[in-house]
Amino acid sequence: MEANYVNLKKRKQITSLSYARKPVYHVIKRGMDVVCSLIALIVLSPLLLITAIAIFIDDPGPVLFKQIRIGKDNKPFKIFKFRSMKRNAEAMKAELMKQNQDQGANFKMDHDPRVTRVGQLIRKTSIDELPQLVNILKGDMAVIGPRPFIEEEQKNLPNDRLLVKPGLSCYWQIGGKNSLPLPEQIELDRKYIREESVFVDAKIVMKTMLLVFSRKNG
Repeated sequence: MEANYVNLKKRKQITSLSYARKPVYHVIKRGMDVVCSLIALIVLSPLLLITAIAIFIDDPGPVLFKQIRIGKDNKPFKIFKFRSMKRNAEAMKAELMKQNQDQGANFKMDHDPRVTRVGQLIRKTSIDELPQLVNILKGDMAVIGPRPFIEEEQKNLPNDRLLVKPGLSCYWQIGGKNSLPLPEQIELDRKYIREESVFVDAKIVMKTMLLVFSRKNG
């Protein structure tokens, strides 16, 4: 992985966006990330256990999906998610690429045949994202920041979005998610990097929670 990181750094340089570092804010943010992710993991541990059991019963195999994503400063890291797809989902993806409906950097299609029954539920409620609390605790991610992509997808995105740690939620996650066209997703990431503050983070957290609860009630 270290060699891959060096190659990425040689190929791509972060230059597009003027970025004013805020050391005091980042110390506060890291402290809040650690406290919030630790408390969330403890409080949600029964839900995490139930979800893991349900995934295994529905489609026996690993309950966690692990994938290399590109993080701050082009540094790769292993992201954790609850597995919402069949075990051979990655092999099936190549056959489904022509049906990609996402206007952004992700692959997305309605009625994706790779998604399991439990996967449909945990995606709708965003439960599949909860294992990323471990990534936040480890320091790979923050609660709020641009979403991390795989290397193939990041190649189509500007590197200035990698000036900060990737996050569990961000502006475009609460403003239309994958329905937004790619240029708008990029601009919203840049908007966050320009405006990042404790207030902005708190605002995005609150809107994310409201969005998740509205999905559950919808």
